Amino acid sequence: MKRTTYGLALASALSTLTVTAAQAQTEILWWHAMGDRLNELLDEQAAQFNASQSDYVVVPTYKGNYSETLNAGIAAFRAGEQPHVLQVFEVGTATMMAAEGAINPVYQLMADSGADFDPDAYLAAVTGYYTNTDGQMLSLPYNSSTPVLWVNRDLFTEAGLDPDMDLSTWQKVGEALDALKAAGVGCPLTTAWQSWIHLENLSAYHNVPFATQENGFAGLDTELAFNGPLQVQHIQALGDWARDGKFVYTGRRNEGGANFRGGECALFTESSAGYATIAAEAEFDFGVRPLPYWEGVEGAPQNTIIGGASLWVLAGHDPEEYKGVAALLNFLSTPEIQAAWHQNTGYLPITTAAYELSQEQGFYEANPGADTAIIQMTGKAPTPNSKGIRLGNFDQIRTIIDEELEAVWAGDKEAQAALDSAVERGNQLLRRFEQAAGN
Repeated sequence: MKRTTYGLALASALSTLTVTAAQAQTEILWWHAMGDRLNELLDEQAAQFNASQSDYVVVPTYKGNYSETLNAGIAAFRAGEQPHVLQVFEVGTATMMAAEGAINPVYQLMADSGADFDPDAYLAAVTGYYTNTDGQMLSLPYNSSTPVLWVNRDLFTEAGLDPDMDLSTWQKVGEALDALKAAGVGCPLTTAWQSWIHLENLSAYHNVPFATQENGFAGLDTELAFNGPLQVQHIQALGDWARDGKFVYTGRRNEGGANFRGGECALFTESSAGYATIAAEAEFDFGVRPLPYWEGVEGAPQNTIIGGASLWVLAGHDPEEYKGVAALLNFLSTPEIQAAWHQNTGYLPITTAAYELSQEQGFYEANPGADTAIIQMTGKAPTPNSKGIRLGNFDQIRTIIDEELEAVWAGDKEAQAALDSAVERGNQLLRRFEQAAGN
């Protein structure tokens, strides 16, 4: 892939904004979880919005990782010091939906503010996750991604493998791992976000349930179901590869990203949004492939599901301030801003217009594979098993899954026992959430 980034040009007028002018503007607080290069790109978006008009000034603030940002927002709301806009990862969607009185739904915000708003302009595969049962948008998709397979093409060549070899199935990946290990590659495969990729998306991609009740979309009385034959097969395969040194586990979040970007690992299952840092740091030729699937599973591959986060508007602010929030959300949705964000980060464009603009600008031609995530997510109509996962206490459930998977990678548990335990422990958290949400 050609390492090309489409920069967001900061307006020169920013440097001339005076303190007096800033004080006259209505301040909009935006708390987020975008670190490093993504933080820089988000700051540029806020600066562009501030330079585009004189009524509002957006103040973005990094509040830590996704879990830390959500917890900070909850604590601030309880203290009456909440920001206007809070970035919440997809795992926190059910929690936000259950927080009645704490949020100002986007569809309501836009109507009350008199803002132009066309929900049909957004990609259905993305927005469906953040809508209520009536199809009304509750939060604005901001950084939506899906997992893909990143390839260190140079390591493949050095190992005597064709970097364009077929890696479409896990069976083919297994053959590549054998060859890479035999050639002396110390890290044939690593991963980020193991639950999201290797259980949540695995299930959707093979059209099997992660949980009952349409993965939580159809009701709170859901139970986890990711201990079925397919999931056990996959996790056991990864466990066997870990034992043989072909899969190297580095951490629960994206610790493996540093290993891949540093040139140590040949294959890396990660978010499509890994593009921002891979393009900036990798000193090797890299490529992106669709997430592999297990050959022989009926209907596979289906479609993967989104990760990333959306922007929730918190209640308790003045109408004039909400007009500024509506203006910001509309600005972030414009084709030019969305196309640049997509091209710089690897996140999905949230509107059809942004996708088409990226095509017109020649981005996909210059960066082969950059549209892999879009095709992978939108190639088939989602099923009840593949439209997403919406569970209460999901962040805590992921922690349980992480613990159990780590026992498999260490060789302390077989996959079936680990997943059975994760389901049993996770169901206890679901019952607590159901009870709390019903009161």
